[in-house]
Amino acid sequence: MPPKKVYTENQTQVARFAKALSHPVRVYIVEFLSKQSCCYSGDLSDILPVAKSTLSQHLKELKAAGLIQGEIETPKIRYCLNKDNYEIAKKLFKDFFQI
Repeated sequence: MPPKKVYTENQTQVARFAKALSHPVRVYIVEFLSKQSCCYSGDLSDILPVAKSTLSQHLKELKAAGLIQGEIETPKIRYCLNKDNYEIAKKLFKDFFQI
């Protein structure tokens, strides 16, 4: 018999967003993108003191969690917040911290 599901969908989603935001560079990226419409990965690599490969990994984590989205505009990638998921994350964290 399969084990019972003990976590709610909201708990799972909060954990996924929290994991994606578990590094200061990722927090910075989300804050940065929340203040403008979009940016290119090259612009971020000029601002942040991390290797391009490291930045790419951070962007990948945020994208996998659904907090940002990327669009290839050869030879660059344009990143923006995923506004729907960003709003969901804000609500979930607000509700979580009011427990």
